[in-house]
Amino acid sequence: MESIFHEKQEGSLCAQHCLNNLLQGEYFSPVELSSIAHQLDEEERMRMAEGGVTSEDYRTFLQQPSGNMDDSGFFSIQVISNALKVWGLELILFNSPEYQRLRIDPINERSFICNYKEHWFTVRKLGKQWFNLNSLLTGPELISDTYLALFLAQLQQEGYSIFVVKGDLPDCEADQLLQMIKVQQMHRPKLIGEELSQLKEQRSCAEDSDLERVLEAADASGILDEDEDDLQRALAISRQEVDMEDEEADLRRAIQLSMQGSSRSVSQDAPQTSSTSLTSEELRKRREAYFEKRGLSGMRQQQQQQQEGVDRPRQLSYPERPTTSSGRLGNNQGDAVSEDDMLRAAVTMSLETTKDNLKAERKK
Repeated sequence: MESIFHEKQEGSLCAQHCLNNLLQGEYFSPVELSSIAHQLDEEERMRMAEGGVTSEDYRTFLQQPSGNMDDSGFFSIQVISNALKVWGLELILFNSPEYQRLRIDPINERSFICNYKEHWFTVRKLGKQWFNLNSLLTGPELISDTYLALFLAQLQQEGYSIFVVKGDLPDCEADQLLQMIKVQQMHRPKLIGEELSQLKEQRSCAEDSDLERVLEAADASGILDEDEDDLQRALAISRQEVDMEDEEADLRRAIQLSMQGSSRSVSQDAPQTSSTSLTSEELRKRREAYFEKRGLSGMRQQQQQQQEGVDRPRQLSYPERPTTSSGRLGNNQGDAVSEDDMLRAAVTMSLETTKDNLKAERKK
């Protein structure tokens, strides 16, 4: 297969590819075919001028574009036929009544040129085998002798015009080599458009696969651990704040109950315990643990803020300032007191209540 000359499609130069694949070499270029087309246009113009250069038909002919070529690279059958005459080759319409009456078996011919909707391609015999040399294929397509007639009949049914190439084709390396050996084709060539589409799909799949491998490698190497660590730290801080808020709420309720019990004790001058279910000793221990934990937590939070460069003040919601009958936490005019003063007063009052209760128990 490597010895077979096969030009692939470029633009609309299928006529050039058809001729070169037929002759098995770079025999014609777009410039040479354009020269033949201009020569044919000039011959047609001269024939039209014979009827008078002032005639309406002549002026109409001059305004029309060339019928032998266009800007896309298309060339007419006249251009192809004149190009082959240089090599002593002639084109005969395969499906014409004159040729069909000859009843020539297609296998006995040497080559065909096929055309459909301005596309040209060659079917040629090289050595003892037939090949479809369509420039739209990725490579030559092997055609068996038994399939050749069916292949041409199918082209005719699809609307192709088929021309038989008559004359002696120039010698070529592929023809000489394939006279001695036969080739086998395991996979038929695809159309160029199908191959490009498949390549794009494979490239897209490869890019997706590469992206997955990069993400897996990044995860394995710990590149993504930084974001995960940040998330874990945020969750830990959130859980710590929730726990502290719960403890603060419990302690505030205990202090308020203790203060209420203290108020009743002072007003009645009788030894009474706090209305809370906790004993005085348990309440004292919880207060000490709370203030110790609060101080340590505040220190840890301050150190973490300094490390992260975040100046985020901790905001807490405090209960309303409690009042007592003894007026220790505020004056008669209801002036506001600081939170620390309120907490110190509450703790002092609670401790005094505890002492009074202990003294009462000893007297008993």
